Amino acid sequence: MQTKHFFTDPNHLVLTALNSLTLTNPSLALDKENKIVFRRPDAPRNPNKVSIVTGGGSGHEPAFAGFVGHGLCDASVAGTIFASPSAEQIRRAVIDRVPTEHGVLIIPMNYTGDVLNFGMAAEKSRAAGIQTEFFAINDDVGVGRVKGGKVGRRGIGGGVLILKMVGALAEAGGSLEEVYALAQLANANLVSLGSSLEHVHVPGRGVPEDTIPHGEVEVGMGIHNEPGSHRVKFNLVELVESMLLQLLDHNDPDRCYVTRKPEDKFVLLINNLGGVSPLELAGITDEVHRQLQRDYQVNMVRVIQGTFLTSLNGLGFSISLMKLVDPGFGPGKSMLELLDAPAQAVGWSAPIPSSTWDNRINNPVELKTSNLVEDIHSNLQLDPSILKKVLTGGLTRVIRAEPDVTRFDTIVGDGDCGIGLARGAEAILALLNDPSTPLTSDVVATLARIVSVVENVMDGTSGAIYAIFLNALAHGLRAQDGDAPTPVTAGIWATALQSAVSALAKYTPAKRGDRTLVDALDPFVETLAETGEVKVAAAAAQMGTEETKAMKASLGRSVYVGGEGEWVGKIPDPGAYGLSEFLSGMAEAI
Repeated sequence: MQTKHFFTDPNHLVLTALNSLTLTNPSLALDKENKIVFRRPDAPRNPNKVSIVTGGGSGHEPAFAGFVGHGLCDASVAGTIFASPSAEQIRRAVIDRVPTEHGVLIIPMNYTGDVLNFGMAAEKSRAAGIQTEFFAINDDVGVGRVKGGKVGRRGIGGGVLILKMVGALAEAGGSLEEVYALAQLANANLVSLGSSLEHVHVPGRGVPEDTIPHGEVEVGMGIHNEPGSHRVKFNLVELVESMLLQLLDHNDPDRCYVTRKPEDKFVLLINNLGGVSPLELAGITDEVHRQLQRDYQVNMVRVIQGTFLTSLNGLGFSISLMKLVDPGFGPGKSMLELLDAPAQAVGWSAPIPSSTWDNRINNPVELKTSNLVEDIHSNLQLDPSILKKVLTGGLTRVIRAEPDVTRFDTIVGDGDCGIGLARGAEAILALLNDPSTPLTSDVVATLARIVSVVENVMDGTSGAIYAIFLNALAHGLRAQDGDAPTPVTAGIWATALQSAVSALAKYTPAKRGDRTLVDALDPFVETLAETGEVKVAAAAAQMGTEETKAMKASLGRSVYVGGEGEWVGKIPDPGAYGLSEFLSGMAEAI
């Protein structure tokens, strides 16, 4: 359980969080004393609009204050963390903070404290002569009919869909009767269920005694740490199967709240309870969607994923399914159109417009495949047997040097340089010795095949550097290609190598003296250009590598490694050493 927080005073935290909404949405204002976020009276609004007032305990952000804004709610009233606001706070919001001429819908979640306090405010509003309707959202199937008893279902993530639709209907000029009827209709066709790997810790409070054992998940856990229906060993696929069964099993009289037919259309909402990374939430959405299609043949016309109603940093998620039915309000006011209507509220994060959904094509996209290796050819010629002999000499020496490179990198880096170089060398050797794809005399085509191996086998920083350099080397060779077959000379290689070094400099600031493989590469290229002698150039690379022993690292992981006094003057840069071994091996094979 995460018990560390940036704030230790929960009351201060709530107030600052509410105030932040006026910073991120300039159409909002804050009544700090009553913890009310509301639309500014001077902000543009439909003069005939029914006001929507929601709210509840804090700790569920972006709900509920995050849903205040044009196209959604008009005010939200906040309590302390996981506690209902008072009836007086809510009364103040309804009577003094929102327009009341065309009526007010008060719509919290179905929790006892919220129902009582928001309900009391509703009665005070009616007593004041304001047309008022009250509805408590209840969409959770984690607690069935028997256990829920007279209290009924709890309100959780799916309620956000109801808030969005009633807000859009009110913005479109819907009457109080229509807005109220829509809330009831949507709720009757909505089911939600949450699961979590752990309870949450409230800032400023002690640690809860009850925790969920490692490897287990609580199915149906509420948004205030309330227990769910059961705990099971955690496995995502099995968890989703269990949750969907509770949501959609027609044969379960305790939880069957929504029936379905093949022609029915649904909206799927995957809600983050606060502590699930966007990466994992996306994976959860994919798993839920797959099982809904495979096992239940649910027609999902909208899939919405994000963080809408949380339990602080709850390590869980909820699944909501809402069946779309016709509310009978006429064109432009279907449930789907209201859900898609624009809203200026920071908590509503469903940016895909109706037009994109309407143009959806379910057929798989035909993936274009370009074979860049086969498409590359040149007239630059080199006897393949000579090339194979020279490369084999260099690659074999790299493989033999792997223990030393690994040892050096373990001392001054993260220990993976030698293994990465050896893996790349072994893969290139396999290519050179593959009888099914013999080398040709076209040196650029051969280099392209080698580049493909490096890109697919070598990872990490070294892999990226070598891939960039070899691609640039191929480009440097092709720039010297002519119309007739031309033997590749040391001069052609030197020119291509120089252009590759220049290209590499665009992507790394490494220069000689920075203690990197460039300390071996640059001397080799410069000497080859000056002398045309590979053996002399390889010796220059070895000298450059030797000089790295006395250098202080300026780039790479070595910068962060301490204990320089133990290795300065003794350990060469691992990357430079590996490259110089390759170059020396090539020189010996010539």
